[in-house]
Amino acid sequence: MRIHLGIPASAIGPLALTIGNFDGVHLGHQAMLHALSTAAQQLGLPTAAMTFEPHPREFFSPLDAPARLTTLREKLELLDKAGIDEVIVLRFNKALADTSAEVFISHLLVEQLQTRWLLVGDDFRFGARRMGHFETLQQAGLAQGFDCFSLSSILVDGQRASSSAVREALIAGQLKLASKLLGRPFSITGRVIPGQRLGRTLGYPTANLRLGRRIAPLSGIFAVTVKGLEDKALPAVASLGTRPTVTCQGEPLLEVHLFNFNCDIYGARIHVEFHHKIRDEAHFDSLDVLTQQIAHDADAARDYFDQQHLSAS
Repeated sequence: MRIHLGIPASAIGPLALTIGNFDGVHLGHQAMLHALSTAAQQLGLPTAAMTFEPHPREFFSPLDAPARLTTLREKLELLDKAGIDEVIVLRFNKALADTSAEVFISHLLVEQLQTRWLLVGDDFRFGARRMGHFETLQQAGLAQGFDCFSLSSILVDGQRASSSAVREALIAGQLKLASKLLGRPFSITGRVIPGQRLGRTLGYPTANLRLGRRIAPLSGIFAVTVKGLEDKALPAVASLGTRPTVTCQGEPLLEVHLFNFNCDIYGARIHVEFHHKIRDEAHFDSLDVLTQQIAHDADAARDYFDQQHLSAS
């Protein structure tokens, strides 16, 4: 897969294109990507996905934008896994926000990308003041030489698969529902960083992932599995939050205690999948009480994996 930061200087078309934010690359997105690949194969065209950075809602309302389900890197990895040939990452800024729907179509889609086949979601809006919609694209396609199609929403247990629905399920601690909507467990990927070694002192060493400016759509204590260290997923218990018992700085951190694992993995890039919420994050009066609670949490995670027939002993 080739990644283009902005519109490529040289033409990469003609191509079959889909456009969206693709946050989470959930089942609805996956259905679009599958339909795109099927049509592109029949037409003999490469597949392309256009997405935006930052998310438009982060641009318009940075203080109350929703938590992302995936970082840009995670999103690109999922698009690559879906078999997309070309990804165009457009910087969402004032210039793009002010671009009219007509110019977006004629300049970006037709002149620069040479789009021949286009697929969008049934709720797709674009252009200045979100004036563009599916009918706008259909009419332009007839005049400018590309076919345009819309894909209806995908329902999972009667609920529309959407980034908002996944986010709401995660906030509510409904990880099974989130997994159904995503088509896989929700996950966070990152590099293991050195920590304060407090977990090791308490008898529960952790692999720490700093979230930085990323706002996670969930918090608490979880039964998780970790990929990227061995050829199989490793069971673990994880804390995601601001560690109110040991710090007042409030920086979000993902701490993962792997069962029966004692290797030096600083710098390793790991993939943490969330399967079951054990409890909310809480403040404890002392480190002794915290240690007792960690033991209970680890036992709860082991019990969960035993029930799932995944050994955590």
